[in-house]
Amino acid sequence: MKLKTTLLTLLIAASASAQTTFNATIPYQGYDESQAYTGQGQYQIFLDNTNGVLDKPIILLDGFDPNDGRDIPAIYSLLNYGIGQNLADDLRNQGFDVIILNFPNYSRPVTLELVSGGGDYIQRNAMLLVELLAQINAQKVGTEKNVVIGPSMGGLIARYGLRYMEMNSLEHDTRLYVSFDAPHLGANIPIGFQHLFNYMASGPLADATVQVLVNAMLKSNASREMLIDQFEGHLAAGSDFEFDPAIVLPTGKPGFRDAFQTELNTMGFPTQTRNIAIANGSGNGSTNGTPGMTVMDHTFYTSATQRAIINLSFTPLANQQNQVSRFRGQGNLFGFWITAYESQANSKATAASDGLDSAPGGKFDITSLAALAGSNALLTEFFDNLLIDYFDFIPTNSALAIDTPNWYTPVTGASVTPFAATHVPSANENHVTLTPENMAFVLNEILNPLGVKPLEAFAGIAIKNPVGNSIELFSEKAIVNATITVNDLTGKQLYSQSNQTILGKYTIPVSLSGGMYLLTIKNHEGSLSQKLVRN
Repeated sequence: MKLKTTLLTLLIAASASAQTTFNATIPYQGYDESQAYTGQGQYQIFLDNTNGVLDKPIILLDGFDPNDGRDIPAIYSLLNYGIGQNLADDLRNQGFDVIILNFPNYSRPVTLELVSGGGDYIQRNAMLLVELLAQINAQKVGTEKNVVIGPSMGGLIARYGLRYMEMNSLEHDTRLYVSFDAPHLGANIPIGFQHLFNYMASGPLADATVQVLVNAMLKSNASREMLIDQFEGHLAAGSDFEFDPAIVLPTGKPGFRDAFQTELNTMGFPTQTRNIAIANGSGNGSTNGTPGMTVMDHTFYTSATQRAIINLSFTPLANQQNQVSRFRGQGNLFGFWITAYESQANSKATAASDGLDSAPGGKFDITSLAALAGSNALLTEFFDNLLIDYFDFIPTNSALAIDTPNWYTPVTGASVTPFAATHVPSANENHVTLTPENMAFVLNEILNPLGVKPLEAFAGIAIKNPVGNSIELFSEKAIVNATITVNDLTGKQLYSQSNQTILGKYTIPVSLSGGMYLLTIKNHEGSLSQKLVRN
């Protein structure tokens, strides 16, 4: 298995260009900056496995990644799904060229200020996409338009960059924009967690390890733009860590959150592309826990005479208020525990919706943060004693840009979304999880330039998907002299028949093992390609 992995890595590297570091040509001035700066990015081109020519570009952006914890090879590997499948490999086998855009750490010229590109302003990173599109358009051969895929924060960067180009008469030459669990209406980290971590980082205990976590996850420019409820909006005047008891409703970072969302709403979505979205949150109202639930009630003994008591809860039911965080640092004096340090935070849900923490949405896996604890015993014990593993990170309605005051509203046919097509699971999945189902959705959109709607010659044809022991079709009108082929994603042909007439129910007698396949139907009037899933 190790040998196979090593060979795969070598094959990928052999067909890839060297990584290119580049700068944007358009600067951006952030809300708290005295001047505009250009960003710095990295990209790498992975040519297709058919002709090896840059002629069908698909640009995939990295998401929120403070301190650049993912390099380009790591981003490529995150495209794995199903059993031994990878989105980039699938696309390259079908003749597409994959370009991965990363936002690294870098130092600004002259000032030498260190910038965490993966957590920088969304607008500045969008200018890197603008520059990359210009460079790719100058390099590519032929007339094939681009596809841009943005997972997580990358979906906002892609949206902003594409729309910016349209508004400023810059040619992006892009036909399809894919938003993958992106927070179009904001993201969520439980405000109780935010209060606790910031108190541990900046309060009387001033833990340096926790401070790194807070700076990266909560105080980066991107976090301040995206978080619907952010701890800095709750701080009491003159304090870096105590909450103002009068500020209990969800509020973003002052001067960041509202300004960003207003700008995004004003710009809207790209108008010269087909825009589609994948959500990892459930569409049927399934929740991530229950409002107000206890997520921690634990006593940490740092010694025989010192301890910390931590209580955490999710945000409450609609129009209710509860305590979401409480920290007590105590010392034992003559057999009595005396509280030396104490801090708490309360939260109130709006009248229109239960609290965000348990809403339907793409899940944040808290165990993924455990590695950040390092040798910090308190943090390690903290993660070991949480009563939950997940919370709502990207509400479903945010991922689909469905503007409703109630985060728990199920997605139905009456829901108004700006996207031409969407994929929504029935159960909450981890944020930016690739599944055979959502990959079938996006691959079908990419392989069929008109999206899920067939060409006019094939209007009225329905294909049962996922497939069973055979492939079943139904066509309302006759498709004559058709050639039918079925290929796996490596391009290997598994079935082929010519001079076929498809009318009414039609069965293709091919037995497929679990995986994904490509069905193509062609005749003199045109062709139709459809991604198939065999569970």
